[in-house]
Amino acid sequence: MGLRHRRRPDRDSEVPRARHPRLLRQRPASSGAVRAVKILVSWLREFVPVTASIEELADSLTRHGFEVASIDPAPDVPGRPAGEPDAVLDLEVTTNRPDCLSVVGIAREVSTIYGEPLALPVLADGTVADGHGAAAGGDDPLPVTIESDALDLCPRYAASLAGVTIGPSPAWMAARLEAVDIRPINNLVDITNYVLIEMGHPLHAFDLDRLRGGELRIRRARAGESVTTLDGIARTLEDDMLVIADATVPQAVAGVMGSADSEVAGGTRRVAFESAWFDPISVRRTGRRLALSTEASYRFERGADITAPVRAMRRAQKLLVELGAGAPEGAIVDRYPAPRTRPTVTLRHARIGRVLGVEVDRAFVPAALGRLGFDVDDPPAAADASGDADAPANDTWRVTVPGHRVDVSREIDLIEEVARHYGYDRLPSTFPAMAHAPAPESNALAQQRLARRVLTASTCSEAVTYGFIEESAARPFVERDDEIVRIANPLSEHFAVLRPSLLPGLIGALVYNRHREHHDIRLFEIGARFTASGGEVRSVGIALTGSGTAGHWSGEERPSDFFDLTGIVSRLCDAFGVHAGFEPLKRPTLVPGRAATVVAPAPGGGAPRPLGAVGQLAFDIAEQRGIHRAGAEAVWVAELDLDGLAAAGTDRRRMVTAPLPRYPSSVRDLAVVVDAALPAASVRGTIRSAAPETLLAVHEFDRYEGKGIPRGCVSLAFRLTFRAADRTLTDPEVQQAMDSIVGALQTAHGATLR
Repeated sequence: MGLRHRRRPDRDSEVPRARHPRLLRQRPASSGAVRAVKILVSWLREFVPVTASIEELADSLTRHGFEVASIDPAPDVPGRPAGEPDAVLDLEVTTNRPDCLSVVGIAREVSTIYGEPLALPVLADGTVADGHGAAAGGDDPLPVTIESDALDLCPRYAASLAGVTIGPSPAWMAARLEAVDIRPINNLVDITNYVLIEMGHPLHAFDLDRLRGGELRIRRARAGESVTTLDGIARTLEDDMLVIADATVPQAVAGVMGSADSEVAGGTRRVAFESAWFDPISVRRTGRRLALSTEASYRFERGADITAPVRAMRRAQKLLVELGAGAPEGAIVDRYPAPRTRPTVTLRHARIGRVLGVEVDRAFVPAALGRLGFDVDDPPAAADASGDADAPANDTWRVTVPGHRVDVSREIDLIEEVARHYGYDRLPSTFPAMAHAPAPESNALAQQRLARRVLTASTCSEAVTYGFIEESAARPFVERDDEIVRIANPLSEHFAVLRPSLLPGLIGALVYNRHREHHDIRLFEIGARFTASGGEVRSVGIALTGSGTAGHWSGEERPSDFFDLTGIVSRLCDAFGVHAGFEPLKRPTLVPGRAATVVAPAPGGGAPRPLGAVGQLAFDIAEQRGIHRAGAEAVWVAELDLDGLAAAGTDRRRMVTAPLPRYPSSVRDLAVVVDAALPAASVRGTIRSAAPETLLAVHEFDRYEGKGIPRGCVSLAFRLTFRAADRTLTDPEVQQAMDSIVGALQTAHGATLR
């Protein structure tokens, strides 16, 4: 889509309205989201004497990573030559480039693009008080103290005093602010906004006479403190939030918004200007908790220039005098107790060529980086910090990163800057070298693909749920609270911990679908669960509810039950080459008597290896999540360790198939009465151990309690299939096997034939 030209109502402009051609859209690799910023072209040309037309300028900025979304006709600005075309460029600036959220930042890019000199804003002269201490000094015109526990959140804070006369801003300043969608208020507030748009560094002005004690203290908020911000809303503060306070109460939420208590108004006569650097994470967290976002907080969140506070202050002082709005009083107080060293990065010319695939002229590199504000020096030694001892001295630069480029810390970042200004369109198009044979699929992906195929074939639908859940949903699925992995900075209480099980998410998905009148549901999920002791574990979760035979041609329906679930789990285990068994289980999250541990036989006849659990979801958990108890409302769940399942399975590549049987099978049904507490798996195991090798399969097909069965007992019915590989079994042979099995059941379990 080309650029969009919009005309402001009732305003004329000489900006051409022709559609702009589609432009190549290039962005930094770490672009992320974008922020729209409006730049007035005539304001831009004050700092770089570019003669290109507005259309050509938009082309160039777009090709260098700053897409011009639209060109708006600009209003007439008093003092601008009549007939000179002007426009407002609506630029999209990526979040890793906070330095370009200003006129000077874009002017620096334009200066580099066109090779024109950059003229920075004119600053006021004056002195700066010693800023190497955090506490106020006796000679400071304004007592400013950064408390020791706040130095990590505010390592630099500058302030100055001025006597002022509040009034309207001159027409040219008001028109410029309006052109970039900022409403003029009064000359003092407009100066701070003007510096923000021009230089990109936020300022704030306090009414000095309304500061208790006439001092500023940068400190953490105290629990229970509140402040009424400039938007008129009373906000309660937390003790990890940074505030600017007077002697007693907060007067600003640092980096976000000032207090109405010290707001500059028509009667203000003396002001205290603030220009500081605040920790981005602290500002972002505070703004999110207070549901408050401003132009200032947006810039601090993305990283302001720690070298800029005094420059921005001097620019404000210069404008104050030029507008006749007042005069500075005394020196600028600059609290900067631990000055930071600008980072230095080694850049190799040969490395640029290898990355970009083109030989970039050596003289171009320091020239382009220098115009962007980097200090570029040729090191005296041949070896560089990267350890490349063969690099010649004239092939390597030592580049000092300016304070405004918070996005640059590595050699590849500098190469990206060289590529942008060399021109993406000048780089050759090459295809990456690829092997003819595709890379083999990892075991983990193959296992997930196999599990997904089996479960979808079992009429289950895959769900994808959040890995973050609320703590109340996680607590039933851990034995101890310290097993829960809590998130340090959760987005909300609903995403406060890492899930210790896949089941809370699947249960939530069941509830979501049931509320939309979907009652017959079979879901599965393949993903990671997390505990403090076990770390990250790949798991498979399954959840069933509703009818187990929905849509069958016979018209008969029954609710999903334990055997539907174990059948699905058995098919999954079979696919991995695991002959799984089920043993009784007591677990708070499952209904007693309707829960089992899934086990795999251990090599060599050892103790079975647990793989997971199956059963009916406990009534209290179901009701807590809005699911009723009875009938088809029952929820059946299972969760298996996918890595454990894969480790216990037979290598599927070595599995062999048996030929079709040549001889018929013989089937016998056996019903025995045993103690009701005896697991069917134990009876099945006794049958297998007592039977000859000709026993092919044992299948339980009935369980009965009631009339004719003694109290405390249960009738279990099994279907036994016999077959010999080399002959047809005779009735006496089969009966002999059955007699042996019955005798073993009577001896081991006190069973009686029914």
